[in-house]
Parts: sequence; structure tokens; C-alpha cells
Amino acid sequence: MTAFIRRRKFIALLGGTAVAWPMAVRAQQPSPIHRIGVLTALAESDPEAKAQIAAFRKGLQERGWFEGRNVEIEIRHADGKLERLPLLALELVRKNVDVVVTHGTPAVQALQKASPDVAIVFATIGDPVGAGIVASLARPGGNVTGLSLIATDLGTKRLEILKEALPHLRRVAMLSNPANASLVLQVSETEAAARLLGVQFNAIAIKSSDDLEAGVEAALAVRADAIITTSDSIQVSERARIVELAMRNRLPVIGEFREIAGAGALLSYGPNRVDMWRRAGDYVDKIFKGARPNDLPIEQPTRFELLINLKTAKALGLEVPPTLLARADEVIE
Repeated sequence: MTAFIRRRKFIALLGGTAVAWPMAVRAQQPSPIHRIGVLTALAESDPEAKAQIAAFRKGLQERGWFEGRNVEIEIRHADGKLERLPLLALELVRKNVDVVVTHGTPAVQALQKASPDVAIVFATIGDPVGAGIVASLARPGGNVTGLSLIATDLGTKRLEILKEALPHLRRVAMLSNPANASLVLQVSETEAAARLLGVQFNAIAIKSSDDLEAGVEAALAVRADAIITTSDSIQVSERARIVELAMRNRLPVIGEFREIAGAGALLSYGPNRVDMWRRAGDYVDKIFKGARPNDLPIEQPTRFELLINLKTAKALGLEVPPTLLARADEVIE
């Protein structure tokens, strides 16, 4: 009897081991690799593109996602040529990516046409509702969500800063792309602010980089005292050329993003886009954990920064008020 009991225990132990062993093996199987596409309108060599993608990687890492371990990232650069976006969007879709992170209305629209199913997260965009990309900020609908550049009275604040730096300001020219529906609100808000401040407002169409020289000439023709640039990808990519053309004619430039001040504009005031790219990692994390894009509300900027380029001010013979300098987040000397 004793031998029989020992034999039964041995068989039971063997059976339990046989069951437990496959379960242990399954538990040790590596997690699936998620594939992320990144589509940017900027050139690979652009310092701003590098900073944004590095910030996005940081945002992923903060949430436990690391390249080579549990994610792969495919990056495509349009090099400032918006006509390349549709082909690059198709390339990423054909790579079977799980989600694409991008910026700007043209890139999002190219991705939507490339696939109605792939999840899209925009790290920055102008007015996604006005552009018809989402139904609302609270409930985007469809396969798109992300972070909007829209902030209350941002255009007004930017014009007020410009007028503080240039007390003689009477006329401004704002470069705008009429094909970019996200800019409609930005332009109309700035125009309304100009009326309140007693400044003549002129919108100048920039549909491609070929229009830049004519655009600056148009600003001179209306005797603008300064040029305002927008968040349009063409202007961001061609920021150095815009500043060069304006400075050649001693026209101060103010823009939305820090890179325009870095390129020689007198001022920049707007959202910190690098921080917004970092925050895009949170959206990707939620999607990988089962959230649907249409259930993730669109967030707005939380960090803004004012940059003043004193080198440019000196070149233009301008004296920046000490009160404005004291409020600057960064002064370029």
C-alpha cells in the first residue's frame, strides 16, 4: 500500500509539473512589439524636428515604452515639401504601424486619406475642429486625437507684445496659407485684436515657399511695420528665409514658436511645442493600453514661452523695453 501511495504521489507531481511548465514558458514569452510611425513636415536635419522627436521618445520612456524592447519607431520627413506628405503617409500605413504621431493639418489629412483605421495622434495642430478633422475637442470621433495649439487670446497676447516692443506699430502683415483650414481662427483672432489695438491688419497669402519673396514685398507695399508668421508648416520650415527677406528690408518679425526667434526674428510667443511632443507619448501609451482615439479628449497647451532676440533688436536699432525683457523666458544675445 505504501509503495502504491508513493507511486500515485509521483504521478501527481509529474502531472502538475507538466501543467505548470508550459504556463511558466508562456509567462516568459516577450511582450508584443508595438509599431509607431512618425510623420513630420520638417527636414531630418532641422534642429526643431530633432528636439520634437527626442521629446516624444522621452514621453514614451516615461511611460515604460522603449525602442528595441517593446516599440519600434518608423520616421518619415517631408523636408518642408508638403506635397510629399501623402506618399509618406502611405509608406507608414503599409508598414502596418499601430499608431502614427504627426503635426499640422496637411499631415493629418494625408494620413486620414491613407487609412481610415490607423490611430493618429497629432502632437501639435492649429484648429482641428475648424479644419474638419475632429467633431469636437471633448469627443474627437473617428481615429484622430492629440494636442491643439489653440489657446484663449493667444493672437491678442502676441500682438500686444509686439506693440509693446514697437510702440510706433501702426500696420502689420500676417503671412497665412488659405489652404490650411487650421489657420482661419488664428488669423481672425489676430485681425480682431488688431482692431482693438488700433492697428491696421493685412493678411498675405503664402501657399508655397515660392510665394515668400512676393509675400514680403506685399508687406512692404502696405507699409507694414512688422510681419507676423503663423504655425503653417511652410513658414516653420522656411523660417530662416522669411527672416532673411524681412531683415533685408528692416522689417521686424514675430512668430509663434521659439525656432523663429532662433532664426533671427525679433520675438516669439506661443506654446512650447517640444513639451507637446513629449505629452503625445501619453496618448500613445493610452492607445496601446486599449483606449480608442475617439474617446481621448484633445488637450490644449499648458506651457507658453516668450523669446526676445536682442541681436536682432540691435541690428534694427530698436530698444526693447526693460519690462518686456524681464518677462522673457529666454533672451538671445
